[in-house]
Amino acid sequence: MEQISATAKAEPRHGESRRGEPRHSTPEAGRSEAGRTDGGRTDTDRPDRSGRPGGPAEGVWRFPLPAVEASVPRTRHAVRDRLLAQGMTGVRYQELVDDLLLIVSELVGNAVKHAAELSPEVTTELSVREGWVRIAVEDGHPYRPKALESDTGRTGGRGLLLVKSVTLQAGGACDVEGTEEGGKVIWASLPVSAEPEN
Repeated sequence: MEQISATAKAEPRHGESRRGEPRHSTPEAGRSEAGRTDGGRTDTDRPDRSGRPGGPAEGVWRFPLPAVEASVPRTRHAVRDRLLAQGMTGVRYQELVDDLLLIVSELVGNAVKHAAELSPEVTTELSVREGWVRIAVEDGHPYRPKALESDTGRTGGRGLLLVKSVTLQAGGACDVEGTEEGGKVIWASLPVSAEPEN
């Protein structure tokens, strides 16, 4: 597996892409050419791969990194760069992008803090599909945490509760699942807002 570099390159997910389309492997690949015209239409007028006009381009990207503190901002920046490259720019997407970056920071931070002993690598997967954006963080530690109830006496342990709250407020879903290798994947899926009607 290729690790992302300082320029935030992503490793495409293994397997076939939908409809035979190539998977994008660098932040520059798949970037919208905003402003280009084709018969009087700009890229933002064209339907995305899911058929919604002006929506983000679809795809799946993986960002494997060592389970160290420096991986938290590196992953957050890589995901941000990819979301922007997929067309999630401007006011329409600002709240969604902010929520996704908060979720990435919390999930990768938790994996680094609690799973690094048994999991030398943490892999973040970003998926943009059919009106949803999914962030999944996988590590090799078998412990499956649960979101803690709010406890004013505790100064930590609220990361998953925050992820759950942000996800539910956005109309999404989140969960933790075991992997075949004995680790876990913690994921959150948030809906992409529909194009506002004029």
